[in-house]
Amino acid sequence: LRLMHYYGYTHVAQRRLLHLGKDVRLAPNVSFANGERIALGDQVQVGARCSLWAGKTTSWIRVGDRTTFGPEVFVTAADYGLAAGTRITDQAMIERDITIGTDCWIGSRAILTAGISIGDGAVIGAGSVVTRDVPAGAIAVGVPARVVRMRG
Repeated sequence: LRLMHYYGYTHVAQRRLLHLGKDVRLAPNVSFANGERIALGDQVQVGARCSLWAGKTTSWIRVGDRTTFGPEVFVTAADYGLAAGTRITDQAMIERDITIGTDCWIGSRAILTAGISIGDGAVIGAGSVVTRDVPAGAIAVGVPARVVRMRG
């Protein structure tokens, strides 16, 4: 595997910390942060240049079996605080878990923000920004992502 350095992390070092199911497929240039709090189910596929960043202290990213991430998806389980009068980078990170169900498809360049849950079989359109929960079987697109229809 090719080493990728990002904020002091390397791909290989973080990969060793992941909780991996069977037959997980990772592109060689995926970025992980805090891999000890990232769990990928069986047959998960993570596309080129994806970033999965769990929180530094508590928040997890959990992905169900057979979920596929297109290229350049960004998933973060932590946000900076937004209190007025204090520099953003001086504020404590707010960590919240992300849960992605089984058999989901996350389109290229989608962004998944802290605290969201995506139900089983959901599809997230390319370039969408998910800021709230997406129910099972839903197709959600846009900025911010909205459910446009249900599968089937």
